[in-house]
Amino acid sequence: MTKHKKISQLIDSGLIAVIRQPKEDDIHHIADALIKGGVGALEITVDTPGAFRMIENIKQTFGDQALVGAGTVLDAATAKRAIEARADFVFSPSFNKEMVDLTNRYGAISIPGVLTPTEMVTAYESGADLVKVFPATSFGPGYIKDLQGPLGHIPMIPTGGVTSENVGIFMENGAAAVGAGGSLLDKKAIQAKDFETLTNKAIEFRGSIKGARKESE
Repeated sequence: MTKHKKISQLIDSGLIAVIRQPKEDDIHHIADALIKGGVGALEITVDTPGAFRMIENIKQTFGDQALVGAGTVLDAATAKRAIEARADFVFSPSFNKEMVDLTNRYGAISIPGVLTPTEMVTAYESGADLVKVFPATSFGPGYIKDLQGPLGHIPMIPTGGVTSENVGIFMENGAAAVGAGGSLLDKKAIQAKDFETLTNKAIEFRGSIKGARKESE
């Protein structure tokens, strides 16, 4: 799949699942449950023991059913390791030009973290494919709406505090997609091996996203 098609798949889904420090025994069950619920992109944070092995194994198992990427990436060296493990995208809480350059060089999707308009423009002009607006709840959905006038050409992914209750507002206000962690990855359900709950939460998220997009048409 080309990079352009991968970006389209990510935006069409509208939802990136932020999977932070999962147990390796659970990761395939988690991925399967989320994909069944319609999640189009799975992010495994690199502070997870065995993260690169998990990325490679999930990509091998599920193929193009979902994009698989690395999160909490802070430098180019870590980005390269992720891409070597077949990561489709690199998600970062901050902007690092060297990391964006490397990610683009090897054909992966670059999503650096930004907050201010200056950071957004700088990241996008440096080659970022999309930008992660983090932490999203610090300013709320209205901030995304305010940015659409001057910066509507930059695809924004608010992350941090996004829930199934507020995701629709983020989408209506111009988000290209959202990143969701704890509100989607129910820790108690995972500990209980109740992966069906993850599927149901994903379906709820996707329903809110689809509803918001229809309202915006």
